[in-house]
Amino acid sequence: MCDATPLLTANNVHKAYGKSAEKVQVLSGLDLEVNAGEFVSIVGASGSGKTTLLHLLGTLDRPDQGTIQLDGQRIDNLPSERRDALRNGTFGFIFQFYHLLPELSTLDNVLMPQMIAHSVLGWLSRRKEVRRRGHELLEKVGLSHRLKHRPSELSGGEMQRAAIARALINRPRVLLADEPTGNLDSSTGQEIFGLLRDLNRHEGLTIIMVTHNLELAGDTDRMVRLVAGRVERATTEICDY
Repeated sequence: MCDATPLLTANNVHKAYGKSAEKVQVLSGLDLEVNAGEFVSIVGASGSGKTTLLHLLGTLDRPDQGTIQLDGQRIDNLPSERRDALRNGTFGFIFQFYHLLPELSTLDNVLMPQMIAHSVLGWLSRRKEVRRRGHELLEKVGLSHRLKHRPSELSGGEMQRAAIARALINRPRVLLADEPTGNLDSSTGQEIFGLLRDLNRHEGLTIIMVTHNLELAGDTDRMVRLVAGRVERATTEICDY
């Protein structure tokens, strides 16, 4: 067992979609703790609640019952402005289909969270510094030669690398990745996973990754399996982060 105080916690979380007779219960009393610096994979059959859980942890949605806590403080019931701030700064998000803005260059896509975080004057005063960080991140993910290219000019792997750089631009504490390799071929998927693994090991970034790929999940610190809206088991628990 780990003695560390959890960074992120889900307590007795319930979530359903639909109304009355058509309501579908997705999560049913789920409990989960994630420690700082941990790389956790979430696996389970389609419809088991993996993406729903990720959305609740990142305050993209609210539970019907139960709580989400960050550093022991409840966050699911915060006002929308404070939840917006958490999503912009504390949490970084990576999605299966990248969600890059097609009209922007790779660099400008990466900078977008910083543009959102600041007023016009604030952005103008920090633009040079932020653009330098954007360049550094794109070099880190192997895209320094694609700064001015638009998403339509990038491969799937390159778009996911750009999405990772975008997720890192505001120095998040937690990276939430929803099927980050699901839309990629096996070789490219391994490269993207390797990049995430390096960010976790060398920079201590906490990562929670939803995946159907059990081989990749087996290479994370801990694999959490969801069955019928609850955690069935967690394996390979490592506490020396």
